[in-house]
Amino acid sequence: MATELLLDTGAFVALVDRSERRHADCVAVLEQWAGPIVTTEAVLTETLYLVGPEWAAQRVCLEFFLRGAFVLIPSSVSSLRRVATLMEKYRDLPMDFADATLVALGEELGTDWVFTLDHRGFSTYRLHGKRSFRLMPQG
Repeated sequence: MATELLLDTGAFVALVDRSERRHADCVAVLEQWAGPIVTTEAVLTETLYLVGPEWAAQRVCLEFFLRGAFVLIPSSVSSLRRVATLMEKYRDLPMDFADATLVALGEELGTDWVFTLDHRGFSTYRLHGKRSFRLMPQG
């Protein structure tokens, strides 16, 4: 089975909004990645908020899931327990809820690949407190 790529909010917004500085970089990642791209409801919610209230932009976000390009993984009670632990551990950064759901999902799936523009956060976070993430796009 192919390795999953965790999708973070900033990269998702940049994919949808052509005016974003890193839009082309994010499109290139999307075109190059061969495996599943997964995310959480928290990331979807943040993205829908950040693209704004216009239905056209929000529809583009939802279409990624409806067409099967991205897979939405719901949180479980056990993953939410892990989220709480992670947010406590990284409270000085601070780690937001969406980031915590992605780290917990990465631990559950065993993937260290993350599609993010938040290099500060995801360079600091560790899977199971040990393994660092591999970030896309670079720089």
